[in-house]
Amino acid sequence: MAKAITTPTDSGSVRPEIGLIFGALLRADFTVLLRSGRTLLLNFAVPIFILVIIGLRTKGGTSAFAGPGFIIGLALTYGLMASSLIGYSNTIARDRDAGVFQRLRVTPAPTWAIMASRLAVQIVVDLIMTIIVVVLGGIITNTVFSPGQYLLLVCVSILGGAMFLAIAQALVALVRSAAVINAVGRILYIVFLLLGLLGASGILGTTIHAVANWSPVGAMINLYAGVLNLSGWDWTDTIGLIGTAGYTVVGAFIGIRWFRWDAR
Repeated sequence: MAKAITTPTDSGSVRPEIGLIFGALLRADFTVLLRSGRTLLLNFAVPIFILVIIGLRTKGGTSAFAGPGFIIGLALTYGLMASSLIGYSNTIARDRDAGVFQRLRVTPAPTWAIMASRLAVQIVVDLIMTIIVVVLGGIITNTVFSPGQYLLLVCVSILGGAMFLAIAQALVALVRSAAVINAVGRILYIVFLLLGLLGASGILGTTIHAVANWSPVGAMINLYAGVLNLSGWDWTDTIGLIGTAGYTVVGAFIGIRWFRWDAR
């Protein structure tokens, strides 16, 4: 039997190697996620449903609003936002209320590893969702993507997943009550979605359209569409990149700076 690698601490006790600790956290978090039907629904069923419904209704459309880039970008953005603002934030809030984080903090696991494991699991699930949606989206829209486009879509999904996770982490940091987090997360979800969709359509005027381009949903949709048509990259796509990176940095700062490990 292989002997576990340990590291002596300053107090003379022996602590397992960080690799073993992080691996155990990842296995535990993946197990919890796989047993959560709600989480799997938000990560996979919702974006696929949106992709199929919008893709079939706009099949054959020639406008930018009905193009493959918009349809696939919307479905991916929808899935990333749902899994973070509704799934991830609620899971963190419930675990904090239940004292899970307090119990984990008395284990040898560093605090950064506890949160990094949660985030890493969510990013991996987001990547799997991205591959499924892109492949299915290509079939529905009769679009063939090059290996480079697949890679760019994955990179955008990593950035988008990080952005929505950062926003969700900031929400959990600023709000202590799990019930309030659940309500606020749903409200933000609806506001972001409507602002992104209605703004992108242009039906609310140029001012709202400009504001929507800087919203999380608008930024992500534009960024997805931009990487699928690099030759047509313009200032709107650049706004998407700047906005996504900006939300990620600000959300991460708030989420780390003001996060509390207990609900009191």
